[in-house]
Amino acid sequence: MITTATLNPRSLRFGMITPSSNTALEPLTQQIVSQIPGVSVHLSRFRVLKIALDNAGLAQFDNSAILQAAELLADAKVDVIGWSGTSSGWLGFEADEKLCNEITVATGIPATTSVLGLNRLISHMGINEMGLLTPYTNDVQEAITRNYRSIGVDCTVEKHLGKSDNKSFGYISEKTLDEGFWELVGTEHRISAVTVFCTGLKAAQLVDGWEQKSGVIVLDTVATVLWDMCRIAGVDTNGIEGWGKLFKQG
Repeated sequence: MITTATLNPRSLRFGMITPSSNTALEPLTQQIVSQIPGVSVHLSRFRVLKIALDNAGLAQFDNSAILQAAELLADAKVDVIGWSGTSSGWLGFEADEKLCNEITVATGIPATTSVLGLNRLISHMGINEMGLLTPYTNDVQEAITRNYRSIGVDCTVEKHLGKSDNKSFGYISEKTLDEGFWELVGTEHRISAVTVFCTGLKAAQLVDGWEQKSGVIVLDTVATVLWDMCRIAGVDTNGIEGWGKLFKQG
């Protein structure tokens, strides 16, 4: 386990890949990382303008574009690379597994994603029912729900806002997100976990309060990729406060 006392003198560098139009994940990630001594985060972007299942929407997530962003991070000699995005939720989880393998082959650097981190937490915590909070359209939400059903996780309790413009996700208010969360946990079908499944939403800062008031575990995808990067690097996350119970998971 890497601790403050044993960190490399140059510290650890986390490389994060972000959609070009995302304005939420970078400041949130930097705030969380500020609580981890000796770790810095460095970002690389590739073009994403909308979330849709049409040809143009799907083409944005061609691995070649993401690999170019990863290779730029490799120039900075980062120790772990994370894709802070949820595209495999509708593309299929194998898409992220393939992407991470290609990143490591191309750069020699281990890699993970928001969704792979989320899925590891789901497995680790024994979650089989999960509320799904997203900004997405009906068809995207249905694809995500279907993919989770395939691994034994029921996301029947869901809330989506019907949006596709990636930039607009960052303008969704805390009030709207708060209402969406309480709508999910207030349903007759009681759930023990909720995921905020979009790194374009400014929700990670709300998680601690939601958990304390509801008793429900909240797994925000801005945080899940960072949790998994820490796991890969052997960084102890127990000292992270105010960002949810996931950081207390070993």
